[in-house]
Amino acid sequence: MTYDRLVCANCAAPVTEGRCPVCRANRERLQQQNPLAALNPMTLIALLVVLIAAVALLAHQTA
Repeated sequence: MTYDRLVCANCAAPVTEGRCPVCRANRERLQQQNPLAALNPMTLIALLVVLIAAVALLAHQTA
């Protein structure tokens, strides 16, 4: 799960903005637990498209 939609209970702002110490602490904790959590969904989709294109290119070259 990405944390770009989480809302802080302390300041009622998105956690990704890191407006208060609670937001910043939770953002750091989430990034340490899973480095991919820092990526937004569009970046993950772009990486998936690049991976699929690379596999298709390799399959085309071997055939």
